[in-house]
Amino acid sequence: MDALLALFSDPATWAALVTLIVMEVVLGIDNLIFISILTNKLPEHQRARARFVGLSGALLMRVALLFTLVWIVALKEPVLTLLGHGFSWRDIILIVGGLFLVYKATSEISHATNHPAEAHDGDTLTPTRPVSPALGFGIAILQILLLDLVFSIDSILTAVGMTQHLPVMIIAVMCAVLLMMVASGPIANFINHHPSIVMLALAFLMMIGMVLIAEGFGAHIDKGYIYAAMAFSAFVEALQMFRRKKVGQAD
Repeated sequence: MDALLALFSDPATWAALVTLIVMEVVLGIDNLIFISILTNKLPEHQRARARFVGLSGALLMRVALLFTLVWIVALKEPVLTLLGHGFSWRDIILIVGGLFLVYKATSEISHATNHPAEAHDGDTLTPTRPVSPALGFGIAILQILLLDLVFSIDSILTAVGMTQHLPVMIIAVMCAVLLMMVASGPIANFINHHPSIVMLALAFLMMIGMVLIAEGFGAHIDKGYIYAAMAFSAFVEALQMFRRKKVGQAD
């Protein structure tokens, strides 16, 4: 207890904690988008429970991984060499997770474009939200947990690189996941009610998947560029939504 009091009496500890919480929340956006899209395919009465179970799984997984820091750090050591390039377990997990994200995003985009749900309103054809194939609750949770594993390892490695104090890491991860739980409902509802946002989010997931694959092959890509591109795309889409709303009011 005295050690904890001494640790948190240091202003540098609080600075590291706040910075790490922000970083964890930013890194968690990818995970949150995936969970929102996946749970929106479930019956409405199951969505909130699926988001809670998925994010609870992420929290438990990240805390458990924090207590295995030695093993996590060892994930960076090469275990496989192909064509002169060494691959660590972290690289392999990132590549597999990236391929899964690309597959999911591609299949959802393909379904949305090949089977557009459209409603006729008189002579007007009004596009509605694309209808995705039905998804079972257990399958949804399994997919969420698999991606949680990929994002959790990336998140923990970021935490290890920013501070060496385990209590700070645990508090930061818990705060970030709790914030994600609060935000998951509004974000999922917003995505669900705006078809163009669904397509944009799927494009984000595909881009994130490609980034994970590239990082698995040793190419470092500054996340700042990725999030800047996502923010700019979201801003353009917000302008489009504002324009459509104005046009609708004028009509």
